[in-house]
Amino acid sequence: QVQVVESGGGDVPPGGSLRLSCEASGISFRYYNLYWYRQAPGKERELVASFKVDDTITYSDSVKGRFTLSRDNATTTVYLKMSSLKPEDTAVYYCNVDNEYLHSRSYWGQGTQVTVSS
Repeated sequence: QVQVVESGGGDVPPGGSLRLSCEASGISFRYYNLYWYRQAPGKERELVASFKVDDTITYSDSVKGRFTLSRDNATTTVYLKMSSLKPEDTAVYYCNVDNEYLHSRSYWGQGTQVTVSS
């Protein structure tokens, strides 16, 4: 059984920082690509960062230089460190753990709300 749980969201002022966590149980990161998405009200879901099995890390232009994606293979936890936050970063952030080799095995967390406001 696979379970994905995000945490760490909350309210933060502009320019602040926040770190999101995604704990994945029942898998090994050896086989999985890791993604952070976000969705703001009235907007389409947006991919913000990825960490693939070949160890490549990619960021969207909107967060590049401000967000850092990392993983802990021992605890199968994914992190998204967010700095210099802007109001437009306000969204529900979702963690997706996607099997590189068996594409039907793709798991999502419940999401965690990030609100950037004064």
